[in-house]
Amino acid sequence: MYQGRDFEEVKLDGMRKTIAARLTEAKQTIPHFYLRRDIQLDALLKFRGELNKQLEGRGVKLSVNDFIIKAVALALQSVPDANAVWAGDRVLKMKASDVAVAVAIEGGLFTPVLQDAEMKSLSALSSEMKDLAKRARDRKLAPHEYQGGAFAISNLGMFGIDNFDAIVNPPHAGILAVGSGVKKPVVGADGELTVATVMSVTMSVDHRVIDGAMGADLLKAIVDNLENPMVMLA
Repeated sequence: MYQGRDFEEVKLDGMRKTIAARLTEAKQTIPHFYLRRDIQLDALLKFRGELNKQLEGRGVKLSVNDFIIKAVALALQSVPDANAVWAGDRVLKMKASDVAVAVAIEGGLFTPVLQDAEMKSLSALSSEMKDLAKRARDRKLAPHEYQGGAFAISNLGMFGIDNFDAIVNPPHAGILAVGSGVKKPVVGADGELTVATVMSVTMSVDHRVIDGAMGADLLKAIVDNLENPMVMLA
């Protein structure tokens, strides 16, 4: 087909073969559906700035993604039936919120898992995530550090992506695709037009585990946590 055309043949390494096989299987066998919400970030950005000033002496700098991890972990506790994985002939409801976070590395990606994320402080989650991401890029993660989890987060906001749909990574029941925060006009509760920083998220869900109403409840809990960030410290 490509005779006479110049090209470079790229051999597939083990990681790329595994990613290709798993994601093909996931898209073909998991009945995906998608839920979308916009999240107003101004309260979170202000709160994050105040916290980072207080944490500066400890060398801690919280990212928006740290808040997203915490928000997802707490939401899974609020909607416990959604904190589950597909196990072939049954569903396993998890007690703790083990949240996987996609980390891009050269030639592919890892999804290190933050175990018991609902129990950890924002600064602890931030420190652990930075360590896991660095070791993922250096390909020094142990298997138990990137296997498991019930729900995942994929954040492409830092690349300027407004919104996207992610593929559920089995056996997870869902994945939250996070876009960038963008200044947009919004109508307030009083009917006044204002400008807010709005982040679009799409939750991809395995319909075998989570039905529409339950997924909507889970996404609402995530949104509520992020729009009222002080609640996550209670």
